[in-house]
Amino acid sequence: MHIRFDVPADPAYPGRVAGVLSGARLRRYGYIGAVLAAVGAIGLAVSQGFAGGDRISPLFVAMIVSGLLSMLYSPWVRLRARRRSSRYAVEGAYDITDDNIMMRSGSESGGIAWDGVSQVRDTPEFWIVYVGRMPATVIPRRLMSAEDAETLRAYMAERGLLQPR
Repeated sequence: MHIRFDVPADPAYPGRVAGVLSGARLRRYGYIGAVLAAVGAIGLAVSQGFAGGDRISPLFVAMIVSGLLSMLYSPWVRLRARRRSSRYAVEGAYDITDDNIMMRSGSESGGIAWDGVSQVRDTPEFWIVYVGRMPATVIPRRLMSAEDAETLRAYMAERGLLQPR
């Protein structure tokens, strides 16, 4: 397998990549926040029932507020990442073989060996490549030909890397 494609200098592209990668890294904060807010709301309701509604428990209010802030943290970081990275638009390229994924962006290049990839997650626009538990890079499907995308999908599925959405 040898797939090569170029990445144009689109100002919106780095922002989309930053949004996808930061969203994958920060998803757990939303889950933690939802649990905190739910436990705080249940605790507040139970404490109001037992106390007769005279007093509001500061612990449960703090849990609700911290849960809401935790749920808002991920979208805030994604928005900042998109805004900050939009000025980094440079031409680049991907060169994907049976051994590794090579990426070039401007004058810099780097690569990831397939042996180091633990999983690949499918999103509408990208494949998110994980090394260990951390998302390392993305492979943009929309910039590839349909045949190359199908070849790469089959290769990743054969290796047991591709996780469904």
